[in-house]
Amino acid sequence: MMLLRRCLLLLCVLLTGPCAARGGSSGEEASAIAASLGRGVNFGNILEAPREGDWSRWARDEDIDRVAAAGFATIRLPVRFSNHAETAPPYRLDPNFLAHIDHIVDRALADHLNIIVDFQGYRQIYGEPVEPHESLVEPDRVEDRFVAIWAQLAEHFRDRPKQVLFELLNEPHGRLTPERWNRLLRRALAAVRAQDAGRVVVIGPADANIAQDLVKLDLPDDPALIVTIHDYQPFDFTHQGADWVEHPLPVGVTCCDPAQLARLVLQLDLAAAWGKQHHRPIYLGEFGSIDRADMDSRAMFTRAMRDAAERRGMSWAYWEYDAGFGVYDLEAGQWRKPLKDALLGP
Repeated sequence: MMLLRRCLLLLCVLLTGPCAARGGSSGEEASAIAASLGRGVNFGNILEAPREGDWSRWARDEDIDRVAAAGFATIRLPVRFSNHAETAPPYRLDPNFLAHIDHIVDRALADHLNIIVDFQGYRQIYGEPVEPHESLVEPDRVEDRFVAIWAQLAEHFRDRPKQVLFELLNEPHGRLTPERWNRLLRRALAAVRAQDAGRVVVIGPADANIAQDLVKLDLPDDPALIVTIHDYQPFDFTHQGADWVEHPLPVGVTCCDPAQLARLVLQLDLAAAWGKQHHRPIYLGEFGSIDRADMDSRAMFTRAMRDAAERRGMSWAYWEYDAGFGVYDLEAGQWRKPLKDALLGP
């Protein structure tokens, strides 16, 4: 009977989206929605730049259509909302920017995609040096502003179907120690729940969503949650030559030998065990490899991660669409076939 109910819930989500009243969401529904996320891709380096277009081109309708036509089920949409809100109470979000996000969400829904609206790039909340054009507030107001932004987003999207999910914050780290993050996530989630009691919300642990820190994650008794991790192991392969890494890693590292595969699956095994113990669905929100690595190794890594995640019952989103890790070659105007096949092929 339990298996039948889970199957019915999953079918309901896949066909219609909303499967429960807006007033609440069961843990079983959260698990069904997590399963329905399936295979996804991140729209990275677009909307989490200080200004859209600083790091890549603007998001376009044809990008969303292309992702849907390829066979992906979900777009994870990282957004630097902190750079589009006032710096004084009530920290009002720019309505023109919200309208732009609305258009992207509407297009994804029209293409029968799920979309995860992810708060990303708020460097001040991490206690990191800010970037040019960054909107700043007094340090003691940063967390209040974060919560106020989420209250507005929850109100703005509360009538959207269940295929629209929220992710509270990408990779909390820095000044957001596990203890501080546990307190802040509860405040932000309460702000969301005051507007939308049933929206499924994605939350990850501190220390940049690594699975080892799941043991430090303290979630409230809220059934409508999905827990996310990111897995970029083996890191010396996936980030070789990356100029944003504090101590740049040498290029020329290949993948994947047995030791590398063991590192790759360790994060997934830790997360799967934690999810089973705590009765929480696990979502692999990011994995990928930089274009400094050779394509054969990148394809092998990508397929190994996809297979390992799916064997453990995890939906996933590849990082990312068309930038340095991209599965789509913007200059050539075509998919990078080895990566696309590794993600979506038989």
